[in-house]
Amino acid sequence: MAVKFTKMMIVFALFFLSIFSSFSSCPDYQKQSLLQFKSVLLNATTKNSGFLQSWNSSASDCCSWDRVICSPFQQVVELHLNFLITDLNSMVLSSSVLAPLFHITSLTLLDVSFNYFHGDLPTEGWDNLTTLVHLDMSSISATGKIPTQLYRLRSLSALYLSDNKFSGSLSPEIGNLTSLVTLDLGSNYFGGKIPEEIGNLTELQSLYLNKNGFFGGIPLSVLNLKQLQELDLSYNQLSLQIPTNIGHLLNLSKLSLSNNKFTGEIPLSLQNLTKMRDLRLRDNSLTGELPSWLFDFETLYVLYLGGNNLMWKHNNSKIVPKSRLSYLSLGSCGLTGEIPEWISTQKGLRYLDLNKNNLSGTFPLWLAEMKLLYVIISDNKLAGSLPPQLFKTNTLEFLDLSRNRFSGELPGNIGDATKVMVLMLSENNFSGSLPSSMSFMESLQLLDLSKNKFSGNNFPSFGGDSLELINLSSNELSGEIPVAFPQITRILLLGNNKFSGAIPRNLTSLIKLEQLDLHDNRISGEFPDFLTEISTLQILILRNTSLQGFIPNNICELNDLRILDFSRNNLTGNIPKDLGNLTRMTEKPPADSVLATYFIMPFELDKPLSHVSELIVNWKRSMLALPSAPGLDDVYSLLDLSMNKLSGEIPTTLGNLKGLKILNISFNNVSGTIPYNFGYLENLESLDLSHNDLSGVIPPSFKNLQQLTTLDVSYNQLEGPIPTGGQMDSMNNPNDFANNMGLCGIQIRLPCQVNTPSLPSSGHGDETHDESSFSWEGALIGFPVGVFLTILIIYLTGWFQAATFAPIPGRRRQRRRAISRRIRV
Repeated sequence: MAVKFTKMMIVFALFFLSIFSSFSSCPDYQKQSLLQFKSVLLNATTKNSGFLQSWNSSASDCCSWDRVICSPFQQVVELHLNFLITDLNSMVLSSSVLAPLFHITSLTLLDVSFNYFHGDLPTEGWDNLTTLVHLDMSSISATGKIPTQLYRLRSLSALYLSDNKFSGSLSPEIGNLTSLVTLDLGSNYFGGKIPEEIGNLTELQSLYLNKNGFFGGIPLSVLNLKQLQELDLSYNQLSLQIPTNIGHLLNLSKLSLSNNKFTGEIPLSLQNLTKMRDLRLRDNSLTGELPSWLFDFETLYVLYLGGNNLMWKHNNSKIVPKSRLSYLSLGSCGLTGEIPEWISTQKGLRYLDLNKNNLSGTFPLWLAEMKLLYVIISDNKLAGSLPPQLFKTNTLEFLDLSRNRFSGELPGNIGDATKVMVLMLSENNFSGSLPSSMSFMESLQLLDLSKNKFSGNNFPSFGGDSLELINLSSNELSGEIPVAFPQITRILLLGNNKFSGAIPRNLTSLIKLEQLDLHDNRISGEFPDFLTEISTLQILILRNTSLQGFIPNNICELNDLRILDFSRNNLTGNIPKDLGNLTRMTEKPPADSVLATYFIMPFELDKPLSHVSELIVNWKRSMLALPSAPGLDDVYSLLDLSMNKLSGEIPTTLGNLKGLKILNISFNNVSGTIPYNFGYLENLESLDLSHNDLSGVIPPSFKNLQQLTTLDVSYNQLEGPIPTGGQMDSMNNPNDFANNMGLCGIQIRLPCQVNTPSLPSSGHGDETHDESSFSWEGALIGFPVGVFLTILIIYLTGWFQAATFAPIPGRRRQRRRAISRRIRV
């Protein structure tokens, strides 16, 4: 009996051992899927030799691999594959690389975020992931629409697809994902209306649809989401009123509706949200009184209301906030008088934005002593000097007091604020010299002291290695042009001061310089050839600086140059032909141009920087400021050589600059004809060739200039018809064509005679049928026809003279008059 029992125990042991061994490693099909995924990644990268090194075919158990988590039964259940790719330049990976992972049917979590895959997501294989609970595909650069199969994953509780390029409308099938707790589709290209079916997601706690293109109102079905704690619909095109009953979402702790088009008043029901911690309604079209009960939320630490049409109608002394705010934005809220003292009760305040109000008085000492990180009180009427206590703090990182009425000298201890990254004091009445202590501000990234009354010729040596933008323009600074700036400097604006002497060669040490503006100074000497050594230059403004000599031929070495202003100088000689080789002016500039903001903006801080690097240029006959703004930076491309002493002919190579918006060669001594290929500058909006010695005709090719809005060719020796067609028909200001030899046309209400000057050839071999081209086929046909008509006219003339002596019946008299009229014509 004992022997039988022993044998039975051995059998059971072997049975359980076989079962245990089957669970000692992951299934082979899962291992092969992972290896296939790794193989595709390795083939596309060149610098990841240690990439997923533990994923090895010789290792039998994939559950021991990095970033892989298995269940107790050795099934792969979690893949943490975020931030895999580090060599972006060598990678062109389609999102289809994810397809092998869809064979792992046991997955509950898949995280492939921040890998920068491209293209549409796979449309097949999603049905296999029936147990998937958590899916994170944020920041993989995926495009197209969300695959329909993904909407069928009813087990999903967390879906992250933010920071991609998904487009189209959000499908009503989103309502099928009834297990969702978190849905993040922010920072994509979705449009259309938010589907009503969103209200089916009754388990939802976090909903992020921010930074898309949704329009229309907030669907009332959102009020069904009773578990909702965070709702972010900011940066869309949403309109109408905020739902009046939004306060019924009693669990809501974060509500962000900023940067939309909402109208009406702030709903009273918001008072019910006793758990509110983060409320952002800025930059809409909300109206009415700014309610004081907003400061009664004891849990509130973020309150953004700026940029609306709200009005502050409260006595500041009666406001006793119950909140403990860390971030407060009341910009454009109609605040008047002195800065409200109740702000001093917010001991934990770190961010304060009171811009674009009507505040007056001085900068209060109590505010200077608060440990603030960000202070934005621009566009008000504050006056007086700045208290030194403001710079004794070791917390201040961002200070914007631009466009006020501050005066006096800057405190000598300003350099004690060593953590300041952004200092903007432009458009005030500050005076005196720049404090030498500024050289200790080693964290400084952006310095804007423009449009003040700073003077002197002693400049601090700006230390550190982070200062990228320096704007000291429109002051009374003198001496030689300063060069004690970090090598990392990208934008250097020193225009409209009293600097003198030659342009220093040390500027070439600024190896990342992209924008140099020295306009309206007292610079002497000739244009320095060494400026062409700054290969990164995109914008060069030397207007009204008394420069002499020639424009160097090697200026074409500045391949990135797209704005060049040499106007109002004493430059002589010919216009270099090589200007037509400026690469960036021959095509539309890329989106990464210099005018885009380089700086990381703290906590929704975007608008205050719109005035930082304004370009003052002659834009269509007016000196205008071209602001730095994403989306606008690709439209600026201009060449201004006006008001010099340049001579010779206009090089036809300038016709290569098809990216130009502005071309100005007025008030020079250039001669010859207008190049025919100027008519092919397809982006040209303004062309000024006035006050020169140009002759010939205005090329007929100008009818091709579909973007042209300003044309001035006055005070030359042009003749012939003004071209018609396209935008040329709208050039009807006679002053733009005045003082020429013989121009005619409908634009100046002067009809052209039959005998007009012959038009010049285009110089293009493929334009054999142009108005100005000579046709031998026409000559062969026209010659015999002309001879025949001449003989006919002579015959009729003789017949007419003989017939005048005989009486003519009525019908024959009419015929004679008709023939006579034809002969006179």
